[in-house]
Amino acid sequence: MAITIKSEREIALMREAGKILADVHNQLSEIIAPGITTLDIDRKGEELIRKAGCIPSFLNYEGYPASICVSVNDEVVHGIPTDSRRLEEGDIVSLDAGVIYEGYHSDAARSYGVGTLSDADKQLIEVTKQSFFEGIKMAVAGNHLHDISAAIQKYVEGYGYSIVRDLVGHGIGSNLHEEPQIPNFKPIGRGPKLRPGMTLAIEPMVNAGDWKIWILEDDWTVVTRDGTKSAHYENTILITDSGEPEILSL
Repeated sequence: MAITIKSEREIALMREAGKILADVHNQLSEIIAPGITTLDIDRKGEELIRKAGCIPSFLNYEGYPASICVSVNDEVVHGIPTDSRRLEEGDIVSLDAGVIYEGYHSDAARSYGVGTLSDADKQLIEVTKQSFFEGIKMAVAGNHLHDISAAIQKYVEGYGYSIVRDLVGHGIGSNLHEEPQIPNFKPIGRGPKLRPGMTLAIEPMVNAGDWKIWILEDDWTVVTRDGTKSAHYENTILITDSGEPEILSL
């Protein structure tokens, strides 16, 4: 499938999808506390998404059983919410969510500390978030896709962390996952040229230890192979003709 350039109408719908998703994340951030279950977060997220007139992008996507991916500590992404998993003081919890608004998707992720966090874990979350912003400095028409990848990797590794290599960002639009794939590390080659109207989900996944990962027996939950903590940050962005990209999900 080729990379799609979105029309003004499509961009307007994706802008609205992004705005709604940003609001969902803001409201979910307020309920993160020790004692809450990961299923509580998922239920609240689905309720907020549907109340806004949207459909959860993730629910039943390729069989995924929830609306919000809730990943704790060494879980990198795709954690499945349950009523038996309670958040504890000092946990890192990553929430990944998507909404469909009138046929168009937005996708975004945030990592939070539960209660009081160690300085090391605070830094992991902050570096992960900032690596996204370092990457999108390169998300300018005329640059190449892997300029974004290289900037993310350089920033993350500058702090002694590792960037997950087996999972990548992606194009997004009327499908949750579209071309191109967007590595968070610099692969061989420059990648496609960035053009106005491209919509991309940029999502660094950063591990405190090694970049290698496992998938658990539930076929979804991705964990660090060495058991170290991980953080995740993602937004849906638009490549513009004005230079700076537009972040649709903030």
